[in-house]
Amino acid sequence: MPRTASAQSPRKSKLPRMTSWWLIATVLSLAVFLIAPQQLPVSLYKLNLISLAALAGYWIDRAVFPYARPQVSALRDLDTDYELELTEEESTQGFVKTDDGREIPIECIAEGLCGPIDPTRVYFMLGCMLRRALIMAAAILAISLGG
Repeated sequence: MPRTASAQSPRKSKLPRMTSWWLIATVLSLAVFLIAPQQLPVSLYKLNLISLAALAGYWIDRAVFPYARPQVSALRDLDTDYELELTEEESTQGFVKTDDGREIPIECIAEGLCGPIDPTRVYFMLGCMLRRALIMAAAILAISLGG
């Protein structure tokens, strides 16, 4: 049975990201040029305004919230990976011995090595990302409706 691409394992493409959207935009621009060539400068003008609005929204967010930016380092809290191999001897003893000599009970391994992960930093990052997206969307919408 051939391997198929899924959501968990995306297909590795040699094309740059968003290539399909560039192709769609090119085809639509060509269609505008063929149907109404006088509208092409207007389309470019509006595209320029929307791009500048997105850029302005980003920098407004950075200026207003200088210490509340989304940090990728918050994701490291979720990605702590411990290499522990459970042997038959360890399972009979009831604990696992790590490379640094710690003895961790087996029941604690399922709980994230004796403690749940504090998701506060991840939630803060999520809030910052949503705030930035809303500010950028508001700037784009304001320029789109008023321009």
